Amino acid sequence: MGKWFKSGSPWIWMTGGAVSISLIAVLGLLLLIAWRGLSYFWPADVYQWELQDQQGNKSTLIGEIYDREEVPTERLISAGHKFNQHPGEFVTRYLVKTGNREFVGLDFRWILATDIVSRSTPEDVAKFERTKNGNFYGFPIAVIEDGQRLALEGGALETSLIDHINRAVEISNEALALQKSDIGSINYEIERLRLKERKYELENSLTAERKAEIAAGIAKLNQDYLVLEKSLFALRDKAARDSVIIRDMRGEEVTLKLDTILDVNYVNHMSFIGKIGHWFTGLGRFVSHDPREANTEGGVFPAIFGTVFMVMLMAVIVTPFGVVAAIYLHEYAKKGPITKMIRIAVINLAGVPSIVYGVFGLGFFVYMLGGSLDQLFYPEALPAPTFGSPGVIWSALTLAILTLPVVIVSTEEGLSRIPSAVRQGSLALGATKAETLWRIVIPMASPAIMTGLILAVARAAGEVAPLMLVGVVKLAPTLPIDMNFPFVHLERKFMHLGFHIYDVGFQSPNVEAARPLVYATSFLLVSVIVALNLTAISVRNHLREKFRSLEH
Repeated sequence: MGKWFKSGSPWIWMTGGAVSISLIAVLGLLLLIAWRGLSYFWPADVYQWELQDQQGNKSTLIGEIYDREEVPTERLISAGHKFNQHPGEFVTRYLVKTGNREFVGLDFRWILATDIVSRSTPEDVAKFERTKNGNFYGFPIAVIEDGQRLALEGGALETSLIDHINRAVEISNEALALQKSDIGSINYEIERLRLKERKYELENSLTAERKAEIAAGIAKLNQDYLVLEKSLFALRDKAARDSVIIRDMRGEEVTLKLDTILDVNYVNHMSFIGKIGHWFTGLGRFVSHDPREANTEGGVFPAIFGTVFMVMLMAVIVTPFGVVAAIYLHEYAKKGPITKMIRIAVINLAGVPSIVYGVFGLGFFVYMLGGSLDQLFYPEALPAPTFGSPGVIWSALTLAILTLPVVIVSTEEGLSRIPSAVRQGSLALGATKAETLWRIVIPMASPAIMTGLILAVARAAGEVAPLMLVGVVKLAPTLPIDMNFPFVHLERKFMHLGFHIYDVGFQSPNVEAARPLVYATSFLLVSVIVALNLTAISVRNHLREKFRSLEH
């Protein structure tokens, strides 16, 4: 045993065991997040409960089982709940998502198993996903088409309802596309002409001809706007033509306009294959649609786009600066106390709290640099800031400074592993030092550079605290890229998956509805980071194989 300890084998096994436990813990956490997040899109059965409380009051409840738990009976009794018969040590209670927010207040309701008289899954109950006020549960009775009630029942009613909803959704999407593209472009051009006129005024060069030309341009755009506005209103009226009558849990008939409904599902008679298709459809909508209802419903596409765009912009900024700094420190700077202090400062910068970088970015980039750019190049827009307010460019620069030490240290380590004989051989063959760096040293160090970039991307994609000060917002109405010149708008605010998780998890007015979205968005953020890292790793491996011959 003593020889075994002296051989060092126990420490090897201990290290391997610790690594294995860490990997299992990480994978377990990822599986938990994936399960809690992805199961949100699975269509759950819709139940109808007949309830009778301990006072004899009867009621009907329709909804989905969201959660269940065992509650100690003594806790319920101490809270004022009275039982006609003691139910035992524990009582099962269910958290039911009831929807129908405009009639029953909250989306969720706790019910006790002792109050349940019966529970059923009616096949003709439907779940309506709406643009506002959450889901609506009930029994469709009739479809109203252009004011006329259609005499349909059973499967014919279901088919007609789905067709009418698809028609309304298609027209509503057409109206939304018209509003975002053509009408948005006209508003953008009108604003540009207004700023152009203001610029001429500041330069004292606003002649009568220029003023008339700008006025004519604005008038022409206003005429086009009126035409498009008329088309937009016509599309909205067309989408709102039809409606559906539903009997809700109160037994009353409710009329819903079809332009407020996104989808309808008869979950209780849906086959397993149909549920799988619905799961993929829900997942696709989550990835591709905009958020709704204070981010508690809808999708996260703007947050995905903002995260990837900001990270890529940060990578483009930090890589050349980090590589140049590392090359200077390793290849050109003389070994001395100043160089040593710079290296120590670079290493210490990696330990600075990220919120400090956010404060620095807000003060230096946004207020100082951005404010100066506004005064120099955009005085006509003042006092409304252009670059003097938080935006995606300042977020990318802030995170570039935050991750710069990682790239510098990684690149220096790669440069130090290159044998000096390689440099000397290149110089002996007549190459200059710059040619040696460009053609020999940097290609051989490129895998280390990519390693630094991978670490920088992994950290930047998950940072939230500095972004809250320099560009990220709860809801960005437009993306940083569109079809309006100059097409890439680096001054705009953006959405971020990390901040979206924080907002949904801690700022949501509907906690229960937001909880599964926290898991789903967290899993999506991890997936985006993994995808970015895998892309960088594949590039690194390709470079490593390409320049492997230079090492021999």
